[in-house]
Amino acid sequence: VIHTHPPHHALPICSSFEIKNDSEAFLGQKVSKAVITVPAYFNDAQRQATKDAGEIAGLEVVRLINEPTAAAFAYGLDKTEGEHKILVFDLGGGTLDVTIMEFGGNVFTVKSTSGDTQLGGTDMDNALLNYVAEDFHSQNGIDLRADKMAMQRLREGVEKAKVELSTTFETTINLPFITADANGPKHLVMPITRAKLESLVQPIIDRCREPVNRAVGCRAHAAAGREDEACWR
Repeated sequence: VIHTHPPHHALPICSSFEIKNDSEAFLGQKVSKAVITVPAYFNDAQRQATKDAGEIAGLEVVRLINEPTAAAFAYGLDKTEGEHKILVFDLGGGTLDVTIMEFGGNVFTVKSTSGDTQLGGTDMDNALLNYVAEDFHSQNGIDLRADKMAMQRLREGVEKAKVELSTTFETTINLPFITADANGPKHLVMPITRAKLESLVQPIIDRCREPVNRAVGCRAHAAAGREDEACWR
């Protein structure tokens, strides 16, 4: 299964060739067919463009599947009995997708989609990054955000700390020689607790509520025969 991104990211044909080559290198054999997943909100033109890109790369595109449906397959929901109402919450690096589906008779039906194209895990990284940069600035009078190399190191350190705080209550961002001034090199050593990270990202978590509420509201409107409500930001 090949995961795609919105057309403005996915259409360059070179990316299709790269995916095919990476798949063949991983599997150790030639890949000639593919099932490609696409966002549920893709229209017909976007789906056709995705299929065309795969075929130009030398793949027989057997089927396009909505990403939420693929997620439901991954959890084995297609193997269950009865009817189900499913909400798929997909918070990626830069976008949030919320989809409500119904499953019954071995068929997945997308009932509503919503989301925010400017909300994702990168926002959480940036919240922690800005907090650390501001603290360093207040203590040393140097704004690391004006130094591209320092910012690259800081971003890597912040991402590492975020991951570590998933399994521990406290970690330390330790970046020696992060910058220098007339008095010599400066080192960044800053402890970060999970509680502090949670407080920094809470506004981002709160922003996730609206797309969920919109998806639920849109499904209710569709069920009532009113499908004119805008569900996507």
